[in-house]
Amino acid sequence: PAVNAMNEILVYLIQTLLSLFLLAMLLRFLLQLVRADFYNPISQFLVKVTNPLVLPLRKVIPGYAGLDLASLLLTVLLQLLGIVAILLLSGIGIPSVPLLFVWSVLGVVGLLVNIYFFALLAMIILSWVAPGGNNPAIYLLHQITEPVMAPLRKLLPPMGGLDFSPILVFVLINIIQIALRHLADGVGLHPALVLGL
Repeated sequence: PAVNAMNEILVYLIQTLLSLFLLAMLLRFLLQLVRADFYNPISQFLVKVTNPLVLPLRKVIPGYAGLDLASLLLTVLLQLLGIVAILLLSGIGIPSVPLLFVWSVLGVVGLLVNIYFFALLAMIILSWVAPGGNNPAIYLLHQITEPVMAPLRKLLPPMGGLDFSPILVFVLINIIQIALRHLADGVGLHPALVLGL
């Protein structure tokens, strides 16, 4: 029982620390993708936290067309290592590398979808609580969500001063989450193994 408790604690700690670092890595990737303000204090923090792993990999894998491929690949690899660690601590056999890679990609996509879900939710709440706020976090949330919101706003323009485009985004997010869950089931991925599903 003591060994089981230790394993459970280790799995919990790995998942928690990994989720925080994966979140930082994906946010770095997103902020570069949307060309967010690099001098924002939050952007600076994310860069400093992730630089020790990203910079060496970037020498081998440069960016392409505005995509920070080193950050993206590192996120998938960290997800993969986290899955392997959890499987080993849980006493479960490790599947083939291609399957582990598929699981990792699904986990990263799931985490990316969750980032957009919570960023959008935060933007909606902040628009009620602190409209026109000048906080660095609000500015970054706007920079992350606007590229997704703008095309949908053209499909469903504001009516009577109310912006209904977030409803479309939430519908799309739910559709993607359902598809991801079914894909995960199809490849035998247990949701507890990855972050984001």
